[in-house]
Amino acid sequence: MGTNFDGLLVLDKPAGITSRDAVDRALRWFPRKTRIGHAGTLDPLATGVLVLCVGQATRLTEYVQRMSKHYQAEIQLGATSDTDDADGAITPFPDARVPNQDDVERELISFVGAIDQLPPSFSAAKITGRRAYDLARKGQDVILAPRTVSIHAIDIQLFTYPRLDVVVRCGKGTYIRSIARDLGQRLGCGGYITALRRLAIGPFTANDALHLDASFEQARARLLPIAQATRDLTRITLTPAEIQRLRHGQSIAVPAQVDASDVAVFDDEDRLRAIGTVIDGQLRPSKVLV
Repeated sequence: MGTNFDGLLVLDKPAGITSRDAVDRALRWFPRKTRIGHAGTLDPLATGVLVLCVGQATRLTEYVQRMSKHYQAEIQLGATSDTDDADGAITPFPDARVPNQDDVERELISFVGAIDQLPPSFSAAKITGRRAYDLARKGQDVILAPRTVSIHAIDIQLFTYPRLDVVVRCGKGTYIRSIARDLGQRLGCGGYITALRRLAIGPFTANDALHLDASFEQARARLLPIAQATRDLTRITLTPAEIQRLRHGQSIAVPAQVDASDVAVFDDEDRLRAIGTVIDGQLRPSKVLV
């Protein structure tokens, strides 16, 4: 479908560059005019899994973004940062108390579950269409609203005050910097991120990720099938005639047990052909792939 370069590429982003920089550097691996986007921003300080969506996979970015995330983070307690990480201006926390491990464990438990989280001022969150970090860099007031995020687990790997290493498993939109900031506030000592690595997005892990110094032959050989973006969706196989109807914007009746909001539609040759939405037993096309 489309060009020969439609699929997902799992990249290991190095520290010191933005996610957009990583995309720009990956463009050299593919023919001109190949579209590439990423499925979830990593801060410049952060390393690890950045899933690139190539060609028609750029239309499926949202489904990768929904997948669970797995992070390894190093938190420095006893101070704060205006960016909530080591790239910002660091300020020692006045009269900081020194927590013990029981204090830390007790507070971390309160972060697990569905919580309201305030994004960092220096973040990609939008305020009336503008990125928060653009406003913050210009010295303008950044007023962000809390967002509901899901944190599945936070496990301590190491704690020797002021250093705290944790592993976080979470859902879409979670800011690990916000966890460090809010944990520090609750402990009465301040906190910010000094190192962050994304270990996985869904099934895509850092162990299998490609480095930016790879050749174009290596990159193209590691391109995953476009259908990998829909691993978490309900799957249905349709006949050629039914797929043709979807391509013309028509609805298809589906079995009652297919009640998911998003459905990945495959043909009888196991190719992803569309994404649809089921409403009242009818599958309506939302994205049709050529």
